[in-house]
Amino acid sequence: MAAEIHSRPQSSRPVLLSKVEGHQDVVSAALLIPKEDGVITASEDRTIRVWLKRDSGQYWPSIYHTMSSPCSAMAYHHDSRRIFVGQDNGAIMEFHISEDFNKMNFVKTYPAHQNRVSAITFCLTSEWVISTGHDKCISWMCTRSGSMLERHYFTSWASCLQYDHETRHAFVGDYSGQITLLKLEQNTCSVITTLKGHEGSITSLWWDPVQRLLFSGASDHSIIMWDIGGRKGRTLLLQGHHDKVQAICYIQLTRQLVSCSADGGIAVWNMDISREEAPQWLESDSCQKCEQPFFWNIKQMWDTKTLGLRQHHCRKCGQAVCGKCSTKRSSYPIMGFEFQVRVCDSCFESIKDEDRTSLATFHEGKHNISHMSMDISRGLMVTCGSDRIVKIWDMTPVVGCSLATGFSSR
Repeated sequence: MAAEIHSRPQSSRPVLLSKVEGHQDVVSAALLIPKEDGVITASEDRTIRVWLKRDSGQYWPSIYHTMSSPCSAMAYHHDSRRIFVGQDNGAIMEFHISEDFNKMNFVKTYPAHQNRVSAITFCLTSEWVISTGHDKCISWMCTRSGSMLERHYFTSWASCLQYDHETRHAFVGDYSGQITLLKLEQNTCSVITTLKGHEGSITSLWWDPVQRLLFSGASDHSIIMWDIGGRKGRTLLLQGHHDKVQAICYIQLTRQLVSCSADGGIAVWNMDISREEAPQWLESDSCQKCEQPFFWNIKQMWDTKTLGLRQHHCRKCGQAVCGKCSTKRSSYPIMGFEFQVRVCDSCFESIKDEDRTSLATFHEGKHNISHMSMDISRGLMVTCGSDRIVKIWDMTPVVGCSLATGFSSR
């Protein structure tokens, strides 16, 4: 059943304002035009389109440009009205959009990659276009000369990118599940550190330069918050999605994280509370509760004449336990577990009813979401995916809409 389109909020859930239809293939990226009732889309059908809202309330393309190769990534700089489009063939093309958003002029082509471009960002101060690709590298090129400044290679496809414009630090997620922190210079770079915590490929990153927090979403259905500024290596795990996390956006003003998954799930996480870190899983040759051996502990099995048991882990304390000592399941939102997970029996008894109160809200986007972006100042969100439909949402009912939170009334 399709989501019903409303003209104003009806309850505390995202309100679908508009649907934009007409693409012939997967929509790779969609961006809301700041201060305008407009959307820019890039699609696998090789088109870049600028959609403006007409008096009828419908969005119609004011620009329809066909590329030579499927469009895989996009970055738009509103103040200069420059748009950078990454393609399946590895090239990035720059265009300039007119003030009335009715014309788009070609500027130049950047030979950035040898394979599909996965993410792009543009830095106006240094005049760099920075990108990652399926050729396992990050590249940065000079937008004045169009020349390559440098590349850095990884062992896996580079899937997503975030960039700190002030410090020139780049965060690159890859298909191995690793995040690499790099310091970019004019013609060189240095690897600062690597972050490992996900069990699946990194699908999305978000960097908040104010609180210096990095958020990562992955195909393991989880989100991790990395406290880069705290310098203590603190990480918080968030588990509430049932499919790979495709896009994330942190709203610094309200301390909320918005995330979207491939099954159409939209989650809004409350990060304005003191959360607990999930413990590291402990290793043991026997259950740390009843001391029965695990199945690989041949010596203890022989000595005690008992069969070995399968090892599990309590998500609250991290201890290695057997199935008989972990018969219960519980949610524990303060540690990021929004659905029921395995806990040992003693931890289950320690969890109070109020500890199970959810710290996130979950909503249904009703389409496969492969990309999402937000206009935080207006509380708007745009989602797109493999169903070729672009949806524009009013998120103010779930993320706040008062001037105190930074949102202006529309």
